[in-house]
Amino acid sequence: MADLLRTPLYDYHVEKGAKLVPFAGYEMPVQYPLGVMNEHKHCRAKAGLFDVSHMGQVLLSPKSGDINDACLALETLVPMDICALKPGRQRYAFFTNETGGILDDLMVANRGDHLFLVVNAACKDADIAHMKNKISDVCEISVVDDRALVALQGPDAEAVLSAFIPAVADYKFMDVAIVEYDGMELWISRSGYTGEDGYEISVPAENASAFVSKLSESDLVEPIGLGARDSLRLEGGLCLYGNDIDESTTPVEAALTWAIQKARRAGGDREGGFPGAEKVLAQFKDGAPRKRVGLLPEGRAPMRAGTKLFASETSNDEIGEITSGGFGPSVNGPVSMGYVSSEYSADGMQVFAEVRGKRLPAIVTKMPFVAANFKR
Repeated sequence: MADLLRTPLYDYHVEKGAKLVPFAGYEMPVQYPLGVMNEHKHCRAKAGLFDVSHMGQVLLSPKSGDINDACLALETLVPMDICALKPGRQRYAFFTNETGGILDDLMVANRGDHLFLVVNAACKDADIAHMKNKISDVCEISVVDDRALVALQGPDAEAVLSAFIPAVADYKFMDVAIVEYDGMELWISRSGYTGEDGYEISVPAENASAFVSKLSESDLVEPIGLGARDSLRLEGGLCLYGNDIDESTTPVEAALTWAIQKARRAGGDREGGFPGAEKVLAQFKDGAPRKRVGLLPEGRAPMRAGTKLFASETSNDEIGEITSGGFGPSVNGPVSMGYVSSEYSADGMQVFAEVRGKRLPAIVTKMPFVAANFKR
């Protein structure tokens, strides 16, 4: 793993006994001695601490000084209503390509005079190049490479963080703020990717280990690796870029239409104007040929990514494929998500997955598999 990058928290992971694996070009913890199953359950019950420093942090500053110019510029790349995003708030977004496919999903925050973006690790170089190529005439695009990013997730996350920073107890889901604490500037959002309440905190790299160690002193907190992060987001019905969404999937196919506000849809104030708008808006109107759905296998066998789906035990025609799947510790059973032809996407429909040469039944179901616990 000599060629892999390391986050500012590498020494912390080693100290905590993490098993390190290659992930998106970084040496990352997949699990700690507690184990994936117990890490997952701890996050659902108390508070889990995740290192997400491998993700990209980017500032978009309008050259004119008018934040609305930066919002309008970003709207040429994403189908979200960025202009309606108020200072101190953030929202989920995704870049689209000319055929309506998803280049990456990201978070966008309005910090008053500029936008703050967090993009996926595997896509960050391409995302930054994309923005520099398309909107650098309007925005200064600054890559933040001197900060770590951590996520504190779970029902006790508020109690843990507010013991140091009392103001965070008043934040609502998707609030963002810049906070001075112990001589450093923290960038805090009440958000995360587990389905649980919690926070994401950008901290100066040189302070990251000390800050995380301080949070870890609480008996409520355990470090959580990539293994449990994956099972948590799967139970939450949340997409993993490169598995559940990619350049070949449109937002309508991916069941992410909730993320596209009315202003950018047909008849809206700023209808279209993003890459692939013609195809995406046509699918809004007429439907997509396939749809991302949740799947509950009827037995105990996990149905994992790449598993083919069929309408019956004997049909030769594939109707879809699983994109994420495994055991859901909170569900106490296997859970999967994937794409099926639209005629098979209704809740309650039975489909069959081919697992080790056998056709096993699964039921199409709404997601999330575990209800979200965000603080609204």
